[in-house]
Parts: sequence; C-alpha cells; structure tokens
Amino acid sequence: MTTADLVYDPYDYEIDADPYPIFKRLRDEAPIYYNEQHHFWALSRFDDVLEASLDAETFSSARGTVIELMDEPMADPPMIFMDPPRHTSFRKLVSRTFTRHRVGELEGRIRELCAGILDPFIGSGGFDYVADFGARLPVMVISSLLGAPDEDQDQLRIWSDYALHREPGETGMSQAARDASKEIFRYWQQHIDARRRRPGDDVMSELVQAELEQGDGTTRRLSDSELHAFFILISAAGNETVARLLGWTATLLARNPGERAKLVERPGLIPNGVEEILRYEAPSPVQGRWVTREVEYYGTVVPKDSKITLLTASANRDEREFEEPDRLDVSRRIDRHLSLGFGIHFCLGASLARLEGRVALEETLRRFPSWEIIEDGLEMVHTSTVRGYARVPLRL
Repeated sequence: MTTADLVYDPYDYEIDADPYPIFKRLRDEAPIYYNEQHHFWALSRFDDVLEASLDAETFSSARGTVIELMDEPMADPPMIFMDPPRHTSFRKLVSRTFTRHRVGELEGRIRELCAGILDPFIGSGGFDYVADFGARLPVMVISSLLGAPDEDQDQLRIWSDYALHREPGETGMSQAARDASKEIFRYWQQHIDARRRRPGDDVMSELVQAELEQGDGTTRRLSDSELHAFFILISAAGNETVARLLGWTATLLARNPGERAKLVERPGLIPNGVEEILRYEAPSPVQGRWVTREVEYYGTVVPKDSKITLLTASANRDEREFEEPDRLDVSRRIDRHLSLGFGIHFCLGASLARLEGRVALEETLRRFPSWEIIEDGLEMVHTSTVRGYARVPLRL
C-alpha cells in the first residue's frame, strides 16, 4: 500500500474494530492527515496531540468536539463545547460541586453496588460483564451523585445508548437518537422543576441553586437549558466512558492472563493497571477541534476554520512516547497518557472514573480471579465519540 491508499474513516465499522494498524501508518506516513470525504484533518502523534490539547486558543472547542456536529454549533452547548472565558466560569461553578472529596465519599457506595451486582454470579457459569455489570454500575453511581431515583437508572442508560448510536456511514442523528434525546430532556426537566421547588442533598440541587459568575462581576442562576447541558454531559459522558473502560478491562485481562495474575497476586498494582488499560484502549479515542488560525505541521498548512481530530488513542500507542506501546503491562511506569484529556478540558470526572475502575476491578478479582471471554459473543458499540464493547460474555 502507498500513502495514497491510507484512509482513516471514523465512521467505518471495520476500521473501528481495530484502528491501530491505521493509526500506526498515520503516525509514520501521514502525521498530519486530511480526510477528503468528511473534510477533516487529523493529528496522530503523542507530542502533537498533547500540544494541541494544551492550545485551546488555536484548537477551539466552541463549535463542538464531535466532527459531525461542528457545522451547526449548539445554542446552549455543554461545557466541553466551550472556550474561555465562558468555559472558565462554567468549569469553576461545576468544580465546586464535583469535588474530589465528594467523589471520594462514593467509594463505599460503589463497593456496595459492585457486591450487589456481582455476588449473584458467584458459582454461575458466567455472565455478560458489560450488559450485566459494566453498563449498570456507572449509571447507578451517577444517579447517586445527581440524586436521580434508582428505579430510573436502566431507562436513562437505554436512552443514552440510543442517543449516541450511529449506523454504518451515518454521520448525523437518527430519528431514534432524536427521540431518545427528547425523552432525556423531558426527564431532566421534571427533576429541575422539582429541585427548584424543594432542593435536596445532591449535585443536581446544588447546580440548580448555584450562582454563575458573569464577566462584569455579577452572578446569576443557570437557565434550564444550561442545566440540561450539564446533566446530559455528566450522565451520558460518565456512563458511556466508564462502561467502555470496564468492558476493555474484562477483555484485555482475559487476553493477557499473565497481567491479570499480577493484579490478583499484588492488588496494590490495580490503580496502575487501570491507568495502563486507559492508555492501551482509550474509551474516548477521538477529540474534535476547530482550527482558529492557520497552522503548519510537517510542511503541510492546515487552513483557518478547518476541522481537526486529535487521535487520543493513536497518541497513547505512539512508540515515540511509550516503549512497546502495543504490549499491555499493568506494572508499566506511566507518567502521563491522554485518555482523560489535557489542558482546560481535562476530564472533570477523571477522579470518579478512576475510582469506579479501581473498585470494580478490585471487587471483580476478589470474586473471580480468572475468566474467559466468549469471543464470538462480543458486540461493539458504534458511536463517533466512544469506542468499546456493549456486550462481553464471560465464561467463569
């Protein structure tokens, strides 16, 4: 194959199943790449992706971070679709409620949830690690954080899955996705109205009552549409990324039993193991940006007002940054990776994702020190924002 034959299409199911051979070719042959069909550029090397992630002025999020949404910017976008100074004000407000201390207090609740889900499978022949556990746990955790009732959790997850799903070649929202989004909107509006009448002890109530600092020094309450953007971001992003992380955890450790044995024998390695799994398979592998000024890479000029993708998953497998990057090593020393972002858009829920990943793995290994994957039962999700499995059937 020649460089002319090199095609990276984020909407291609076959490529999405294993993008790493193409990512390596991009890094080696076309570190600045242009896709003529979908009209976007792509950066694939670690240093380039890191540098662009830190330069929010040149690489803007204000038109969105999803390529297919950039042509029609949202009127009331979520925080990750903002630039400073607006982003700074919203980030500061949410950070007051989404604190590390508050997240840390959830550890006992997460262990309790893990036990409640996993214990019934002890002595069974197996179960679906994502459908029965990995997709349920983060919804329960986020619901606890926001104050949504437990009985609504499965429906919220189903709506979220529909809203993000894309069929082959589909770059816009399907009718099913639009319908699911409307249902999510109606659901959160009911809770916004209820919290305004009677606040509770949860993040949702705090955001409803919070005061947003304006540029002129005044403050105001968040509008309904701004609250919707927060709740959808926190619930959908938190649910999807953690579910994909847990799916990768089960599959990678089954395919690398020696690495799993290290974690069983030395549980203190589990936090580092979670970081290595995040590096090895980024749940959110592609980040879109809008180029606000002409930039040049490797002798090629990227014009102003271009779409560009920061290939996080490719950067995490860059041999210029990581030794033997295609080898999973739970004891690898990891100084940094890009799966949780960098710069002003570093994942607000990073500490929660790490906590859920660690506790879920600890509780899984405590009950099931080994398992096999039923490979022909694996089923991937298909979105342009997250990558991983919807179903991971285990044989115990």
